[in-house]
Amino acid sequence: MGAGVMKKGGGGGRRRRGRAGRHQAMAEINVTPMVDVMLVLLIIFMVAAPMMTVGVPLELPKTAAKAVPTEQEEPLTISLQLDGTVSMMNTPVPMEELIGRLQAVAQERESDKVFLRADGGIEYSRVVEVMGALNAGGFSNITLVTDVGGPSLGGQAPATGQ
Repeated sequence: MGAGVMKKGGGGGRRRRGRAGRHQAMAEINVTPMVDVMLVLLIIFMVAAPMMTVGVPLELPKTAAKAVPTEQEEPLTISLQLDGTVSMMNTPVPMEELIGRLQAVAQERESDKVFLRADGGIEYSRVVEVMGALNAGGFSNITLVTDVGGPSLGGQAPATGQ
């Protein structure tokens, strides 16, 4: 693939016995296969990267609130689906195990920030119940995630700038 064999040049002269002087290793490296592999990997990662975002499909309520500034450490995301399923990042978690898992995660993380995503059709009491579990698990900085473009108080049009 990368190294080949090149015949030794030269016409006349003495003849040597054995194989010792007839062939010399080629010192050139063929870079084309490596470039091909790297381009294929680049395309794979470009296609796969948008699909690697955290997300449980939800119908988030719309509000006129502004976006929260991003941080260096990815915040923990808790999602409440319409059927009552609670998910930590992408993993469904039974409600009985939620506080224990939150306490384990809180010990490993520097930030106590958590994003709470809840489907718009969920009862308020269920959202508050999960917020209580988050607080008991060691997370006091809870951010409620919504979609932009919803109604604002006072009948004004929603703000589109961030």
